Amino acid sequence: MATIVPFQAVRPTRDKVCLVTCRSYDEYVNAELAAQLDFNPLSFLHVIRPAFVNQQSIAYEKRYRQVHQKYQDFKNEIILVKDDKPAVYIHKIKTKTESFAGIIVGTSLEEYRQNIIRKHEDTIAFRVRLLKEYMKYSEFNTEPVLMTYPDNKTIENWIFNCTQKLADFEFSTTKKETHYLWKIEDQLEINWLQNIFKKTDYLYIADGHHRCEAAKLLADENDNPNNKAKDYLLSYLISEHNIKIYEFNRLVKDLNGLSREAFIKKLAEDFIVKSHSEQPFKPTHKHEFGMYLNHCFYSLTLRDERFGSVLEALDTQILYDKILHPILGISDLRNDERIEYASGKNSVLDLKQRIDDEEFEVGFVLYPSDIEEIKALADNDLIMPPKSTYIEPKFRSGLVIYEL
Repeated sequence: MATIVPFQAVRPTRDKVCLVTCRSYDEYVNAELAAQLDFNPLSFLHVIRPAFVNQQSIAYEKRYRQVHQKYQDFKNEIILVKDDKPAVYIHKIKTKTESFAGIIVGTSLEEYRQNIIRKHEDTIAFRVRLLKEYMKYSEFNTEPVLMTYPDNKTIENWIFNCTQKLADFEFSTTKKETHYLWKIEDQLEINWLQNIFKKTDYLYIADGHHRCEAAKLLADENDNPNNKAKDYLLSYLISEHNIKIYEFNRLVKDLNGLSREAFIKKLAEDFIVKSHSEQPFKPTHKHEFGMYLNHCFYSLTLRDERFGSVLEALDTQILYDKILHPILGISDLRNDERIEYASGKNSVLDLKQRIDDEEFEVGFVLYPSDIEEIKALADNDLIMPPKSTYIEPKFRSGLVIYEL
């Protein structure tokens, strides 16, 4: 049974929303960030990163208190306004090639503890602690955890009917995305939706594992029984086949002391290695990999497809077990400076260029995972290797804010 709750969101005013909302802070390069802060005084970046220039010299607690103060300033200036009644929200994102529509609600942290809300990625303790402190002192969360629910025609029909009405928000971004937001505050409608989700056995985290774990830690420390907000997690629920999953490709700086010929010979023990010369190659099915080495593309097809577990059958795990660890000597996928990751959203020619520029010696192109693999791993309490998936949609900061 999945529990969802409405909440009183804090949102930008309709006339300012396109100026306030921003991408996640980590998506900006420094020059772009500086330009946004210089020329757009309404950007939510001013809230999440006040005093940008001297950020590194300020203690975490002081920095997070500055975030809280700047947030209060935005509310005092009527840039952000709190809704009068608890509501659920429908958010739709349209890009040139995709359309996503989901429901913004609170989900139960107790159900996260009970594994009704299921995970497939590991977390880094240091990052979790920092996020928990950030939430504690800022007293808000504006980046919902992306969760999937099983395809449900009843919910999809309801979303479709709601989205035929005039949206509370409609705006475009410089990334050529169009965003829409509808507020649903009718209590009978909310009760109906809650009853639908009570019949859902599990929700699956697609993106936001660190936010889940940080929110759980914050709730565990909550000594105010009247503050129920900390018992719930800001979540964006979307049908499992409405998400888009991309691969993360791998670039490695050297061949671990092997010559190119010796490296390919070792690969041939576990893979059928085929040269495609300079013709770009991307895998077309699972257990097939692309490789770029010495101005040549290769396909690598796994010889033995017998696996002992769902994890062992995962392409990112196969690459690690058969190549990265035993041949290239990379054991720590998070911290080894010899490996980097490139989103599959980017062209394989970008990977080729970085190798031709001698930044890296070899690159591996993967076939993307799918939702069934993610669910199977979560159901079996198994964890994907780091950087296995890049999942869309991505939510904009400052659009819907959940106060803690």
